[in-house]
Amino acid sequence: MTVLDSLVGMVVKKKVHMTLIDPAAQDPYKSGQIAKEAQRAGTDFFMVGGSTDIDGPHLTKCVGEMKKNSSRPVIIFPGSSSMICDNADAIYFMSLLNSSSSEFVVGHQARAAIPLNRMKIEKIPMGYIVVEPGMTVGKVGKANLVGKDDSRTALSYALAAQMFGMKLVYLEAGSGSPLHVPASMIRTVKESLSVPLIVGGGIRTRDSAREVASAGADIIVTGTVAEKAQDVFETLEPIIGAIHSQAD
Repeated sequence: MTVLDSLVGMVVKKKVHMTLIDPAAQDPYKSGQIAKEAQRAGTDFFMVGGSTDIDGPHLTKCVGEMKKNSSRPVIIFPGSSSMICDNADAIYFMSLLNSSSSEFVVGHQARAAIPLNRMKIEKIPMGYIVVEPGMTVGKVGKANLVGKDDSRTALSYALAAQMFGMKLVYLEAGSGSPLHVPASMIRTVKESLSVPLIVGGGIRTRDSAREVASAGADIIVTGTVAEKAQDVFETLEPIIGAIHSQAD
């Protein structure tokens, strides 16, 4: 079974939690320890990556430590064409649809295509949409940010991604954002979308996780909250519990 098949099958039964680990935020050993505690807290999948430029060897070490300490699938969340390696389970082949630069829509993707084609790693096409405030990823990705009250534009990008044949759509408020994607926007997008909807950024409490899940997000991503936690298990367990308790 592919990672995508496993993910889609899980989404049919429950809300899914993913822990995002940024290799630039700590050394590979610490990444592995975060993965160990996040799995103990109940996370379903791992994402590894970020918006900063991380080279392949460092990413490989980080993924290796994560896989040594956990059994959950690891999906690369690339910020550039250099963020690829062959020891993860899958990679989001993602396009930042609302970037003003073709580099983030198709440029990095074209540069990575030949080496990725040689790798056995599973490629998962995904439409990526950055919503206000956007944070670092919005700046680095030169995003024309979707306004937090502009659900129609978010829906337009999401449906375009689906019509392009992308298998996932990701609404992103930005890592470390003070606010998550509004529930009204999530609800509007989900009502018309037939592929799984991922929402990330600004989700750091049980209540915010519950709100995002109940609004219609199929997959909820948390990252910064785990990386900054003194106790990863104690921090993530209530958040993941709130997500898993929501009916699909």
